[in-house]
Amino acid sequence: MRMLDLYPAGTRLALGSASFSAGDIVRFAEKFDPQPFHVDAEAAKNYVFGALCASGWHTCACWMRCFIGFWERETKRLSAEGIVPPRLGPSPGFAELQWLKPVYVGDVVSYSLTSVDSRPLASRPGLVLNTGLAEGINQNGEPVLRFKSNILEFLPEDEA
Repeated sequence: MRMLDLYPAGTRLALGSASFSAGDIVRFAEKFDPQPFHVDAEAAKNYVFGALCASGWHTCACWMRCFIGFWERETKRLSAEGIVPPRLGPSPGFAELQWLKPVYVGDVVSYSLTSVDSRPLASRPGLVLNTGLAEGINQNGEPVLRFKSNILEFLPEDEA
């Protein structure tokens, strides 16, 4: 079964959520984005965000963790129902990444993926490019993250 058959265009998938603690924010930022407003709560008070906030890359990494968890659960569910799940591959990239609002200590972000389009790749027979709108919404219903995600799908040999 193909992704588009399972999730027609417009289908919104709830992927899961992530909580952002001060410790998590600082640990991620120290390794990957050591700007003062991500690693030092006192220094962050004097920056544009006014308080310690998560790196945008941290919010993206949490989206990916939620997507992978969702797909693991979905693969098990489909298999248990006797449905061969789509074989997904790596992402060839994303577009239009927007960090819309800071993610502060204590925020809980719920992540989703809404199916937008699916098309065979003329240059790579046997591959389908699935495009979706990836989003993160905080506990107040405010969008904090948005991007277009691309996911490759490998067609079964009899469909390639």
